[in-house]
Amino acid sequence: MDQKEEEKLHQLFDFFREIDKEKLITRQTYVTGAVRMEDDAEHAWHMAVMAIMLAGYSNEKIDVLKTVFMLLIHDLVEIYAGDTYAYAGVSKEEQHEREARSADRLFGMLPDEGKKLRALWDEFERADTPEARFAHTMDNIQPMMLNDYTGGKAWKEHGVHLAQILKRNEHTAEGSETLWDYARRNFIEPHVGKEIKE
Repeated sequence: MDQKEEEKLHQLFDFFREIDKEKLITRQTYVTGAVRMEDDAEHAWHMAVMAIMLAGYSNEKIDVLKTVFMLLIHDLVEIYAGDTYAYAGVSKEEQHEREARSADRLFGMLPDEGKKLRALWDEFERADTPEARFAHTMDNIQPMMLNDYTGGKAWKEHGVHLAQILKRNEHTAEGSETLWDYARRNFIEPHVGKEIKE
């Protein structure tokens, strides 16, 4: 192995060690049994499995591997930016600005591969491709599913109201109308006590 290849591997493994910190970022979603909150890495793994198995419900044909990779990397920026709870009242602009600075720092560790990762992260943020739209659907539905599975515990603890849930999910159907309809009827309505009307 030549020196250049050795250096490239050093950079990659430095990055791999750095992204292990994603396991330390706690979210506001309870895991099964509501025994503790999940972390970002668990969230990413769960969505990746869901995306593979639910890809047939996408409104548009998607590149599944690209979508999975997008889901696996999109929250890595929270290593530096921290998790922003969906119903915390932080503006999307403020959150994006903080996370973009984190993306610069993290993906900047890898001169070549980092550009590809940053482009994929930016694509997720823009939600302007079939893959990004479906990834957003997974990102919204996974915590909804866990919230339902834990009896609505996180929503109750945070005093989340129906209007907030609907606002948060105003674009969820753009990735999958079928999955949004299913989630609405099975994950939201049982916890808000009324049928949600469009």
